[in-house]
Amino acid sequence: MFRPGGSVITLRPETIRTDRLTVLPLQAEHADEMATVLSDPSLHTFIGGAPDTAQALRARYERWAAGSPDPTESWCNWVIQLRDAACLAGTLQATITADDRGATAEIAWVVGTPWQRRGIATEAAQGLVAWLRKHPVHTVIAHIHPDHKASAAVATAAGLIPTDQWHDGEIRWQLAIS
Repeated sequence: MFRPGGSVITLRPETIRTDRLTVLPLQAEHADEMATVLSDPSLHTFIGGAPDTAQALRARYERWAAGSPDPTESWCNWVIQLRDAACLAGTLQATITADDRGATAEIAWVVGTPWQRRGIATEAAQGLVAWLRKHPVHTVIAHIHPDHKASAAVATAAGLIPTDQWHDGEIRWQLAIS
């Protein structure tokens, strides 16, 4: 990614710790457990598609962990681990794109059905925004389906606000970082 002034940097996901969570950089080895975490078809209500097999997730996670082939873009992907239960509960991601002011991060989260309604996505998203503030990121974006009230609540808690812009049937939410 380009830093203001022209030098190239690449952001890599680092472990993020919150009160209850350890958000770990994603590895292909997480695929077996994550296939179970993400196995509920209802998780795809707003994003489309169907649950992936462990094999398909492993192949995707290998590509993601290798990083973007574009030097102006960083792929940062994590798994959300519940510290007390020592189990994985979801994923968190940020695609960070360089521009002339620093970078913009597009974020997303998914929490498995058994762990929903516990504030896990909110805590993970807040931890991610705090992590992004330590880097040359000036804007955080999320795209949320207008009927997905839970994701709208997570975005709000992480400091993002809805805009009047739409992308593929979703509302663009945004946070400007000073």
